[in-house]
Amino acid sequence: MKKFIWAGIIFLLIGFTVLYREDLADFYIKNFIQIDKNVTLSANERNPYYITRDYQFVKNTDSFTPRNKQDIKNIYYTVLNAGKTDFSFYCPSDYKECLSDVKDISDDQTLLSHINNYVHAYNGFKNIETEYDTLGKIRLKITHTYTDKQISSINNKVEEIEKSIIGNETDNTKKIKLIHDYIIKNSKYDSDRSDEKIAKYSSDTAYGNLIQGFGICGGYTDSMKIFLDRFNIPNCKIASDNHVWNLVNIGDEWLHLDLTWDDPVVTNGKDVLEYNFFLISTKELEELKTNQHTFDKNVYLEAK
Repeated sequence: MKKFIWAGIIFLLIGFTVLYREDLADFYIKNFIQIDKNVTLSANERNPYYITRDYQFVKNTDSFTPRNKQDIKNIYYTVLNAGKTDFSFYCPSDYKECLSDVKDISDDQTLLSHINNYVHAYNGFKNIETEYDTLGKIRLKITHTYTDKQISSINNKVEEIEKSIIGNETDNTKKIKLIHDYIIKNSKYDSDRSDEKIAKYSSDTAYGNLIQGFGICGGYTDSMKIFLDRFNIPNCKIASDNHVWNLVNIGDEWLHLDLTWDDPVVTNGKDVLEYNFFLISTKELEELKTNQHTFDKNVYLEAK
């Protein structure tokens, strides 16, 4: 008898789903999804590389119930910034464009890369997937660029470098110059990697730059960012269509720092150390008229 009753109930539920699936979806959103609106990300869920700083383009948020597209961007930033690898939040039923806006953001790899430039290098993504369903659940699945083993090796090297060349120095500009010079003197630009030949080194990361001794722009920039965050100097990475470098706040002024271009490749094979791109203003950068430093000022608002 019990089997018959349950079968009947199941049959009725199937019938309702077929006939009234839109009403049921609305009912589900209003009565069940709403329960999950109070998604939180507590302090103990953030890894040690979480940056408390907010930027004009993206900000940390305590609310994971978005009301507009900017809220969704802030959620992406906060989740990446916390070092999460799997995180879910929900669209509220009264934000009708929510799923459409999530889709727009998740499909825009350039936008996601820009958001990625504001988090610690260790929390940056190698790959980010966004899953969503018609009931409003959004799930972010993140694969980080750096492995735990690589992070351990880099941190050991960073501590070694800091002890040997920074010492008791407290002036931020001097500390940045010391790290700038060390990285350039102790690594080579990976011309093979930049020419899209077989990659021998992880030169697009700080591991290639600091551990293996070879870097391209991503490696130089991540290496410097790791030190800048360690020194608690406000900064972010800044990117054009084909290049990335550092943006640093010194004395309430945002300045550009490009180690890649300060480590030029010369035909005689000698190591060259330059300062043409060492803590320069946006005006000074634009006056150099390179073809790789045109950036989106609607994204990197501090650099305007």
